[in-house]
Amino acid sequence: MVTPTGNKGVYIVGGRDVTLVGGDKTLVQPCFDSTRSSRKRSALFFVIWLDLSACGLPCALRLCISSTPFVSCEATDPPGESREEIQPEGPGSERPSSPPPLCTVRPQIHLVNPERRSSLRVLGVSGLPENSKSLKMSGGIISEESVSYDEENLMKPLSVKQEEIIKEETLDFQENQKEPEHSELSHGTVQKHDPYSDMLVHSDIINSVSCGSELPQTPPAHIGRKTFQCPESEKRLSTNVSLDIHRRVHIGEKPFACSECGKCFRTKFALNAHERFHTGEKPFACSECGKCFTTKGKLTEHERIHTGKKLFACSECVKCFTTKGKLTEHERIHTGEKPFACSECVKCFTTKGRLTEHERIHTGEKPFACSGCEKSFKTKGELTVHERIHTGVKPYACSECGKYFRTKSNLRKHERIHTQEKPLACSECEKCFREKGELTAHERIHTGEKPYACSECEKCFREKGKLTEHERIHTGEKPYACSECEKCFREKCKLTEHERIHTGEKPYACSECEKCFRTKGELTIHERLHTGEKPFACSECDKCCRTKVDLTLHERIHTGEKPFACSECEKCFRTKGNLTEHERIHTGQKPFACSECEKCFTTKRQLILHERIHTGQKPFACSECEKCFTTKHQLILHERIHTGEKPFACSECGKCFKTKGNLTKHERIHTGEKPFACSECGKCFKTKWKLILHVRIHTGEKPFACSECGKCFRIKGNLTKHERIHTGEKPFACSECGNCFTTKWKLILHVRIHTGEKPFACSDCAKCFREKGKLTEHERIHTGEKPFACSECGKCFGRKHTLTVHERIHTGEKPLVF
Repeated sequence: MVTPTGNKGVYIVGGRDVTLVGGDKTLVQPCFDSTRSSRKRSALFFVIWLDLSACGLPCALRLCISSTPFVSCEATDPPGESREEIQPEGPGSERPSSPPPLCTVRPQIHLVNPERRSSLRVLGVSGLPENSKSLKMSGGIISEESVSYDEENLMKPLSVKQEEIIKEETLDFQENQKEPEHSELSHGTVQKHDPYSDMLVHSDIINSVSCGSELPQTPPAHIGRKTFQCPESEKRLSTNVSLDIHRRVHIGEKPFACSECGKCFRTKFALNAHERFHTGEKPFACSECGKCFTTKGKLTEHERIHTGKKLFACSECVKCFTTKGKLTEHERIHTGEKPFACSECVKCFTTKGRLTEHERIHTGEKPFACSGCEKSFKTKGELTVHERIHTGVKPYACSECGKYFRTKSNLRKHERIHTQEKPLACSECEKCFREKGELTAHERIHTGEKPYACSECEKCFREKGKLTEHERIHTGEKPYACSECEKCFREKCKLTEHERIHTGEKPYACSECEKCFRTKGELTIHERLHTGEKPFACSECDKCCRTKVDLTLHERIHTGEKPFACSECEKCFRTKGNLTEHERIHTGQKPFACSECEKCFTTKRQLILHERIHTGQKPFACSECEKCFTTKHQLILHERIHTGEKPFACSECGKCFKTKGNLTKHERIHTGEKPFACSECGKCFKTKWKLILHVRIHTGEKPFACSECGKCFRIKGNLTKHERIHTGEKPFACSECGNCFTTKWKLILHVRIHTGEKPFACSDCAKCFREKGKLTEHERIHTGEKPFACSECGKCFGRKHTLTVHERIHTGEKPLVF
């Protein structure tokens, strides 16, 4: 053992044992001896790592020496202080044997803690001029002897092979340093690692190197410089070994294979980190939150979350990042570089990870399975977000409204609602969007691209989400259930809208009339009433519609498509809503009740129209005559009186009608169809309305009463005609003779006197009549039918009027004579 005369420095005594003296502490420990020998090598090399923390110094030393010279490493003396020479001590300190001839000594010092490093000087005694003296030691015994070497030999750079050996041992130490504190290395044992596990750049090596006092203090040329350049990428590295490892990136060499899954890696260190995935080992724990990690590097990155340290700044936008890798990825946004290309579709990506995720689209691989529902995902991140559905965790809160979200990205999107930020603009129409996905989907409107096709019906969609929702039509899946009424929905947004029915929430208000709506879509459609905008045009007739749904329904008029069929009677409808209303005829369901009179209706629209009877509201006014109507449809029909428009033509006779319903009724004259049958007498009618009027004959119902005389009528029209008797009103005038009539029908019959028109002909004798009723009475002559029977004597008559005259015989009534 060698004892220094002072304790202000650190002295290292070569051999198998090393004595460290620092401050008032002394430590004797074995050196980490990595001796390597080869027939092609002219010398042996020692790499010694010493941990000086036990001596009160916050650093470690790495010594690379050749053969077994005596090496002394000491801290620089403070100004005004000096150190005495080291003297051998103890009996038997001298030995006759001497070490083998020395090669050039190249001690190197690497400070593991560069931020708190001391200024150290390595003193090597071999290779001095002839008049110099050197200390030699074997087995801890020091002798003094003259040694003769050329100074050129001393300053000659290390050979490539020697440098590789030094580099390998440097990598071994770096891996040992990355082990957790409880590893074996901290207890003085030696752990060997593969030399290719990582690379150490010698830029941290700073201390002066000298061999004796006469040698220059300049470090060797290869230390601290990157002299090895990659011919492929022009990247520069500090050692030949680092260059060899880097070349594996270009040639694709991955010599280290995992024994569990066979995955290969370029370095031993990467393999070790990977194997921890199989073992579950996470030896690196955060001192702040206790979270564990598989590698020291990941722990370091994590700790920056607590410290807020972001060391890596972008030179373009000054944005900062916690890791160099994230900075590199970010810089590719500015450069547009996408170095990772898919071998299947040639799509390029900025990171290897995104390429890997993309390739799983082609392979169908979903390696991340949920333990709760066994659903699988392509990425770990997707699985993590999905698991929050089961746990209910929503860790991201909005600072404005306190709403919580499962993902950071959803929070950012939400915050743009408060800030009104829409940073993404369409290059075609300059419309702006809050999210990249919304912009991408919008751009497909311009390009017509629909990349997502249904495997069942081959229908294509612009968005993946729309395809997923569509596929639920085929599967019948409705995963979103209402907590109030348990009604299920295929889409989350539909559930949200439905829940507002229970809560009464209407968060979307019109800026013009302040009317509120449950959904943004309803508000948008409503606002088009104020603006008059109709952005959806029919390609067949150029008719414009306010909504896409209205356009789709309109187009079915041209195509004749009726995709919704009733399961009871197989009648088909253009819309789902119409089918739902129709099915209530079979079920008898009338879910909408009037709050005033409690009358029930099958549709919400019917209830709204009915309520206007109580309120007297007629919101739709004619621009020509200012007449008001309760429904928009009634106004449209009325306006056709002014315009003379009759858009619905009969294909048989060419007669035109103002409404589709009137055309349908007319066509039944040609077809003879009478689809509405009375359940009492079996009589059939062409229209639903005529059946209703007929049923009132059986029930005796006369719901319309005259306010003047109290007389009741079965239909509203008859009451209106009757009221004109009291008022004397005759609104229908003949243009020929000026004669006025109380009803439109009487005017039509009168006009036929001037025109001579008799459109109703008898099929038996060809006699013609002006009125349908007169023809019917005439036909009874041929058939002998006498449907009108006297209730007193049972006598029958062919005309209603004849029965009325006959009944006066029994009653004694005498008719009024004018």
